[in-house]
Amino acid sequence: MRLRPRQKLFVERSLAALSTRGNTLGIAPTGSGKTIMLSAVAGEMVEGGAKACVLAHRDELTAQNREKFGRVNPSISTSVVNAATKDWSGQVTFAMAPTLSRSANLEAMPKLDLLVIDEAHHAIADSYRRIVDRVRDANPEARVLGVTATPNRGDRKGLREVFDNVADQVRLGELIASGHLVPPRTFVIDVGVRAQLQKVRKTALDFDMGEVAGIMDCAPVTDEVIRHWRDKAAGRPTIVFCSTVAHAAHVAEAFNAAGIPAGLIHGDLAADERRNILAAHASGEIAVLVNVSVLTEGFDHPPTSCVILLRPSSCKSTMIQMVGRGLRTVDPEEHPGIVKTDCVVLDFGTSSLMHGTLEQDVDLDGREVSGTAPTKTCPECEAEIPLGARECPLCGALLVEPKDEAGTEALESFVMTEIDLLKRSRFQWVDLLGDEAALMATGFTAWGGIFWLGGLWHAVGGRRGAQPRLLGIGERAVCLAQADDWLNAHESDESAFKTRGWLRQAPTEKQLQYLPPSARQDYGLTRYHASALISFRFNKRAIRQLVQAAATPERRAA
Repeated sequence: MRLRPRQKLFVERSLAALSTRGNTLGIAPTGSGKTIMLSAVAGEMVEGGAKACVLAHRDELTAQNREKFGRVNPSISTSVVNAATKDWSGQVTFAMAPTLSRSANLEAMPKLDLLVIDEAHHAIADSYRRIVDRVRDANPEARVLGVTATPNRGDRKGLREVFDNVADQVRLGELIASGHLVPPRTFVIDVGVRAQLQKVRKTALDFDMGEVAGIMDCAPVTDEVIRHWRDKAAGRPTIVFCSTVAHAAHVAEAFNAAGIPAGLIHGDLAADERRNILAAHASGEIAVLVNVSVLTEGFDHPPTSCVILLRPSSCKSTMIQMVGRGLRTVDPEEHPGIVKTDCVVLDFGTSSLMHGTLEQDVDLDGREVSGTAPTKTCPECEAEIPLGARECPLCGALLVEPKDEAGTEALESFVMTEIDLLKRSRFQWVDLLGDEAALMATGFTAWGGIFWLGGLWHAVGGRRGAQPRLLGIGERAVCLAQADDWLNAHESDESAFKTRGWLRQAPTEKQLQYLPPSARQDYGLTRYHASALISFRFNKRAIRQLVQAAATPERRAA
């Protein structure tokens, strides 16, 4: 497989930092391909026989990291150190931090040249520090790479003890613009308690959630939450973040009483019961998941397209994690019938007012970020409100024009994003029919295309020896990103031949035999364009079946 251009830049910057310093931190949010990038860095660093260890704090992350590393670096041997296995035989070992940090396991650890820390905001915990210190004691020249989506910890502790520089930061805005995440549509809603919330006491980690519950956990507020959900997000798979278990229980009860199936998730829930509730949500049996600090980090259900914040957050990274649960794009093969083009964020607290945007400035020293969040002026009441707000929290004015009036402006900015993505792709995209309703790119073993039907774009990918599959449905930028990623997954740098001179040569006689007679009269036809047309012709029936099946009325809109 090969990396996206932005992923390749992240890898290059990380390698450059590690070549001159003993450590570096890379910041990459959900949807960026964080594991793919850290795997590429580690693969480059161990060339020539060096030895590395990749740390994670959970068993499933260890397995996931190892699997993706193997896709990026199929020729490099790997092994695992966890509660069940203590195997250092691989050139790269994937280890569970809680297991490795025990004295006996640290003693058995061989000399390492590279330590990679996934979810690196955990790196200053005592268990991680013992591992880092042991690696450096054994080899003062060892390098330490950290990768995280949220470098600013809720306890305000900085990461400088382990990382003294940042190699690169992939921002959420980049991923939304490139189609690798869906955009959030944020509504900041005042239900008459904002003044009280702004006076809530802060603890060492966050606001006092007991005080928050005393304000938010009441029937009138919960009734308004349900009313706004029905108005702005009815039917969407939803995650609700509450302040306390009692608050969450009352919210779940209220949704169920209103005829909206809801499940309650909290830390004291038995593992089997939690799995059953999550499975019911995944199947669509439960529309709304109400939780307390359980689904903030590490939970991913891509169809989630509404996030409700019923608690404020004094730490911006916590808010980003909560909203991030709803920004992933959907793979229609994994979630058939689901179409997702955005994520509705209903903020009944003060997080959006306090933090403004979902972008974060990195502070390795752990200090409070100075300055105020960016704002704009409401045209109705002239109040200063968050830059990303779609509805004025003071007067209720909608700050987004109706779709039929805003189409031109939205299309202009959208097309600029698409053009940028097409230019950044390592593959050449061909307008098959001359009307920009069907685009296709081909490699040596795979092809990808996007096709317009029924008011939506459909991404389809195919490869040698396998049936074509539907990759995505929705906005053009998202589908183009999914098709491009399919090619990246199945082609190599050698086959991403966008700039090769022979592509512009005339088609061969053999190619023309597979094309209709009109192709012989097209003197501008190139060898590559002919190849794309042939791929389309051979797969046209399968593409049509996939797209038409996806465009049926039975499809669930998220």
